[in-house]
Amino acid sequence: MDITGACHCGNITWKAVANPDMVAICYCTDCQSFGSSAFQYAARIKREDFELTSGQLKAYGKLADSGNERYYSFCGDCGSGVHTSNVDGLGVLSVRLGGCHQKDALPPKLQIWCCSAPSWVSVESDIKLEKQG
Repeated sequence: MDITGACHCGNITWKAVANPDMVAICYCTDCQSFGSSAFQYAARIKREDFELTSGQLKAYGKLADSGNERYYSFCGDCGSGVHTSNVDGLGVLSVRLGGCHQKDALPPKLQIWCCSAPSWVSVESDIKLEKQG
């Protein structure tokens, strides 16, 4: 499925090809702090299926809960998250769908890192659950 998106201020725009079955809610502590929320809504997208169409991303790297070094890419002007990736930027990106224009067509199919969900979050049972990522 072809999707498009933008950051909050509009300086960053992107397009991608997404598999609707790879849309997830992530409760890992990094997604909670990066997104200033209890969870992050994202799609796993192959690097070659993602294209930045305007703007330039800034990136911040850190060791994730998984033990892997991850880079969080965002708009340097408004701070909106765009995606996370591994160190080399190759492979699969976790594209943040908050700025996606086709959100209604992309309901989450998976919930990951449920072990890190806040106790007050009601984790729905009709979406596949994974204790970790």
